[in-house]
Amino acid sequence: MSILICPVCGEKLGISGRAYVCGSRHSFDIARSGYVNLLLSKHIGKAVHGDNKLMVKARRDFLDKGYYAPLCSAVCDEALRYAENGCVVLDAGCGEGYYTSAVRAAFDRSDIAVEMYGADISKVAVEYAAKRDRSVSFAAASVFHLPVASGSCDLLITMFAPYCGEEYRRVLKNSGIMIMAIPSENHLWELKKAVYDTPYRNEVKPYELDGFEHIGVRRVSFTMELGSAEDIQSLFSMTPYYYKTGKTEQERLEALEKLSVQADFEVLTYRKK
Repeated sequence: MSILICPVCGEKLGISGRAYVCGSRHSFDIARSGYVNLLLSKHIGKAVHGDNKLMVKARRDFLDKGYYAPLCSAVCDEALRYAENGCVVLDAGCGEGYYTSAVRAAFDRSDIAVEMYGADISKVAVEYAAKRDRSVSFAAASVFHLPVASGSCDLLITMFAPYCGEEYRRVLKNSGIMIMAIPSENHLWELKKAVYDTPYRNEVKPYELDGFEHIGVRRVSFTMELGSAEDIQSLFSMTPYYYKTGKTEQERLEALEKLSVQADFEVLTYRKK
């Protein structure tokens, strides 16, 4: 039985033909690409729809070139430390599925059988994710209203997604593990200096989170050599800065043809109390 629950009534969902159906007969079609849309309009709001096609494609193109491979490897290693046969894994805010698929592949190489899910509010992103990896169950859903049964997950991964502690604690089992990746203070510093008049370093907040025990941190820093304007633009389009940047700054960005830039992340690990 799937850990997915009906976003209308909260009953468990099961697959019937090409749809997920609950006991109250609410039905949600499975798209041809393989994902299911479990978003309800009241959970979205008029102005919030997740990443658009431009951002999703930019991220997919950039990540598939391996620029963030050291981070991906670190997250896979951390997931392998805690995964056991039969465990349930959720990637909350999975985007286009780059990390989700990599973690799943790491489990397969280590002969660890898992039940794996991914959820993201962007239907464009989860469609890409579902096409990337058919062995993962993907759903269009908000991390603030996860259509996932309470206490059903052994391991939750969240890569740069909005943090929703209440929902993450709800879906995790007691003593369940959460792995979170965040940008550290020097992330993309050279890119910021090239684009902005007054760049600022990222603020790294205290690690403590309500309801979780912080059990590990791993700093992952490396230099990326971006050799084309296309890759620089793709990287910038992945970030929140893209839609907050004025015309002058955009022109500076477009003039860049190559750039050496630091990637700086922290991989944080928590246990639910």
